[in-house]
Amino acid sequence: QSLFFCAFRVVKFRRTGESSRSDEDGISGEHEVQIEGVRTELEPVELGDGAAVPKEFANPTDDTFMVEDAVEAIGFGKFQWKLSVITGLAWANAMEMMILSILAPQLHCEWRLPSWQVALLTSVVFVGMMSSSTLWGNISDQYGRKTGLKISVLWTLYYGILSGFAPIYSWILVLRGLVGFGIGGVPQSVTLYAEFLPMKARAKCILLIEVFWALGTVFEVLLAVVVMPTLGWRWLLILSALPLLLFAGLCFWLPESARYDVLSGNQEKALATLKRIATENGAPMPLGKLVISRQEDRGKMRDLFTPHFRWTTLLLWFIWFSNAFSYYGLVLLTTELFQAGDVCSISSRRQEVQAKCSLTCEYLTEEDYTDLLWTTLSEFPGVLVTLWIIDRIGRKKTMALSFLVFSFCSLLLFLCVGRNVLTVLLFIARAFISGGFQAAYVYTPEVYPTATRALGLGTCSGMARVGALITPFIAQVMLESSVYLTLVVYSGCCLLAALASCFLPIETKGRGLQESSHKEWGQEMVGRGSHSPGESQE
Repeated sequence: QSLFFCAFRVVKFRRTGESSRSDEDGISGEHEVQIEGVRTELEPVELGDGAAVPKEFANPTDDTFMVEDAVEAIGFGKFQWKLSVITGLAWANAMEMMILSILAPQLHCEWRLPSWQVALLTSVVFVGMMSSSTLWGNISDQYGRKTGLKISVLWTLYYGILSGFAPIYSWILVLRGLVGFGIGGVPQSVTLYAEFLPMKARAKCILLIEVFWALGTVFEVLLAVVVMPTLGWRWLLILSALPLLLFAGLCFWLPESARYDVLSGNQEKALATLKRIATENGAPMPLGKLVISRQEDRGKMRDLFTPHFRWTTLLLWFIWFSNAFSYYGLVLLTTELFQAGDVCSISSRRQEVQAKCSLTCEYLTEEDYTDLLWTTLSEFPGVLVTLWIIDRIGRKKTMALSFLVFSFCSLLLFLCVGRNVLTVLLFIARAFISGGFQAAYVYTPEVYPTATRALGLGTCSGMARVGALITPFIAQVMLESSVYLTLVVYSGCCLLAALASCFLPIETKGRGLQESSHKEWGQEMVGRGSHSPGESQE
């Protein structure tokens, strides 16, 4: 079987594969081929095995495309909506975090635990998360995003349910540490999710699945109101694993990242995944042949410290540290400040508390649950504000603005304000620091190439857990000696983090995801028309 076509004097075509290449390469998106003379005869072109020209490859220019081009061409559709819900269920593991503030006072009363053992129950979860974040990132880069995510979620589900059967303190301490170990891998859902999103929808979609975190915390408080008075904390632990149980039942639908498959040399599997997405979205595949990216070593720590990424990695580590340090610090401070009434009342309150026995037992009341619910709801405005500004001013400026607003609100707490004004300041501060956290989750997967994307996110998440581990010593221990020094520490840390955000060398707004670590930014990252050849890269 033969295919016949005519050659005309001038053939003008656009290479679809150039969608993720920069104009700086000296390659234009349009090419003209001048043919001397007009050839009127038809040229036969043999097809292999006598097969018909496949629809998706019926391109007379023999063009090529990369995964980035396919994701952009297929766009956002039914597939991405399903993926949003499933990865969001994994992200609802916030319930396993929120339960710490509910479980601690309950066990303090029921098992007569001293304060240091109650604090250790919280700290051990963060120790588990810190120790495992880099490991899960390495697994996701070496063996696939889907593999790493499934194992971490199933691990968290198993030990989360098992925690409800802990007979003594030492058992629950170990089991909650193992739960933390599993939670350290759940952020890899962002890596998998981001690699299936077109450029224009990426920031908004990643921010929207962060809503599942806020929903998880709200649901946990509401669940506690119903379960704690009747069934007790053991059933609360078991029922808190429901979102992860739903994820475990639906994870068979999840495909492996096409970017990962191409990077690991599995071109056929990547192409099948892209065709599946195109079919579900009702969109056509790009014309041409899928290009196999250069195979690279994946999940190597040294790749985070190459000349192109060394400064970015160090600054991101500090930004993530500051985010968690300030976010969880504010959560702890909120309880202290609400109980005291305002900053000026804390010193006198401390003198009264010192006279009490360390084993004084106080169960959470309905008013306590109401306060928890209101402070948790502040994260929804944080999502909306970040969603509105992140594609307008960019990722770097969004993170810097979030840190600056938090720092300003922290300084305003120096004033002896009433409870209503105090509530407003804490609400605004938590909204913006959670928004900064969400912006970091958008920026980090965008800035690293496919070979180290999961590891980069994992190490950043690990640094965040270091901040979460340290912050109780500031928000609780230092607070006893000086509330003003405590506020200065948080405010100063966020001011430095705002500067670090501004000094990040790369702005990822309007750029595609980098496939290869061997290419400069601009060779593979910038879409058509995003900047002129003379424009400098940020």
